[in-house]
Amino acid sequence: MNVSRSGYYQWTRRQESERKKRRRELEQQISRIFVDSRRLYGSPKITQVLRQQGVRVSEKTVARIMKELGLKSRTVKKYKATTNSKHHLPVHDNVLNQQFTAQAPNQVWMADITYVPTDEGWLYVASVMDLYTRKIVGWHAGERMTKELVLQALDQAYNRQRPKGEVLHHSDRGSQYASHEYQKRLLKYGMKGSMSRKGNCYDNACIESFHSILKKELVYLETRLSGKVQDPQGSAKQDF
Repeated sequence: MNVSRSGYYQWTRRQESERKKRRRELEQQISRIFVDSRRLYGSPKITQVLRQQGVRVSEKTVARIMKELGLKSRTVKKYKATTNSKHHLPVHDNVLNQQFTAQAPNQVWMADITYVPTDEGWLYVASVMDLYTRKIVGWHAGERMTKELVLQALDQAYNRQRPKGEVLHHSDRGSQYASHEYQKRLLKYGMKGSMSRKGNCYDNACIESFHSILKKELVYLETRLSGKVQDPQGSAKQDF
């Protein structure tokens, strides 16, 4: 290989550079975080965890190392569940208008319903998220997607948090949230209503993102269903 004997032995005795040491340590940290996440985290989340641990690194570097190590997230692609907004109930204006910030807890709550496939059929989960803490302050699950489902999630959130001032309550235009019973409950709790624009999922992005992660990381990867799961309202949802 055109290398002298003395040069080869000198190379074997050469100490590892600080740059190589840092690279090797970073590879080990990335691999550990990836395995601890059950092979779910991609480069954005792993970068976030590293920074929380005091490691200064760019997402681009993490992505490159993951590619070199063959580490690829095993999460499945999400799908969009449509909202039944074909009703004649009154709806609120989009007061939130994608301003996904709050100065304190119990200022803005976001509500949504999601579908969860089970071996016994579809389960519906209604959640209420505090925009400031991103904490789920209320939730309820049931076999039917009714106004009682969202009412129980709202009641749980209110009884847990007991907000002192006015809460801006944001949801989609689904008939459950637009129902007279739900709107009366908002008035009772001193909450101001806000609803997404028709057909715009980004207006309720924070809680829809939570539901997507919940299903991708804790449902779909643990469930093995064959064929297509049929949407209980008639449209095919996704292959599992």
